Amino acid sequence: MYTQGLDQAGKAATEQRAEETPEQLAAFQARIDAEEKIEAKDWMPEAYRRTLIRQISQHAHSEIIGMQPEGNWLTRAPSLKRKAILLAKVQDEAGHGLYLYSAAETLGVSRDSMVADLLSGKAKYSSIFNYPTLTWADMGAIGWLVDGAAIMNQIPLCRCSYGPYARAMVRICKEESFHQRQGFDIMLTLCGGSDEQKAMAQDALNRFWWPSLMMFGPNDANSSHSAQSMAWKIKRFSNDELRQKFIDVTVQQADFLGLEVPDDALQFDEASGHYRFSEIDWQEFFDVIAGNGPCNKQRMDKRRKAHEDGAWVRAAARAYAKKRAAKAAA
Repeated sequence: MYTQGLDQAGKAATEQRAEETPEQLAAFQARIDAEEKIEAKDWMPEAYRRTLIRQISQHAHSEIIGMQPEGNWLTRAPSLKRKAILLAKVQDEAGHGLYLYSAAETLGVSRDSMVADLLSGKAKYSSIFNYPTLTWADMGAIGWLVDGAAIMNQIPLCRCSYGPYARAMVRICKEESFHQRQGFDIMLTLCGGSDEQKAMAQDALNRFWWPSLMMFGPNDANSSHSAQSMAWKIKRFSNDELRQKFIDVTVQQADFLGLEVPDDALQFDEASGHYRFSEIDWQEFFDVIAGNGPCNKQRMDKRRKAHEDGAWVRAAARAYAKKRAAKAAA
């Protein structure tokens, strides 16, 4: 989910490699191979640093933008209990974004610059958050499918070679596991309700199934930076491996709910022990990543407005910090 940005052009990431000696690179790779954690003050190749900045910042942006589709339903949740749970979940996503921005800052990039890249359109976020949430069942589909796919990606990140990122992911994964259960519980309740409620759940599955599979990024053959990220142990599994694992688990959950996965070619292969599935519409994926999805403009307009509306808060915080620093110095 949060490695989609690794497949963008990375020329800047290799600009300083000529200055790095073969001995340095070999020693660094030896540490990676020995499962040592790389810390912020350790020497690292420039390409490694920039790859991490790109991935972690995209991850942070995704958490922040990801608040919008669910925030859309905070005032329309069907009960006070559901509203409180959803509110807590949206708050968790904000916290995840802050953890991740902090982790990225240890690599020498400022939060202001990361946010500026997002607002300008230079930086990307996960494609899944550019789809609309039309019914309450979409809150279930997002928790079950989207957060389920996120967990599949994020649990290996707890063993990422970069220490600050790996440690941030431990708490994030614990909270995401509750988000996935919350979503599945919504779907289970709807599927056990009226015919109309079950139809609503099926419709949400139909709309979010394929975008959820796209969250893992392009097929391995078309993922230009995935192999290097795995060699550095930033990633532990390839895009296709994680996608297949997600499908194998989620199809069985859909069967339990009594829902039908919207793929006529879906079939369990006894020989491999995996489900075979149709080819993903990659043109849709690349269109959404490029900014031409159903809600790209809406998401970014709202994020820019929120940033502008919060300018006075940031100014006040800076003034207060400056005042405290001056008082301490005196």
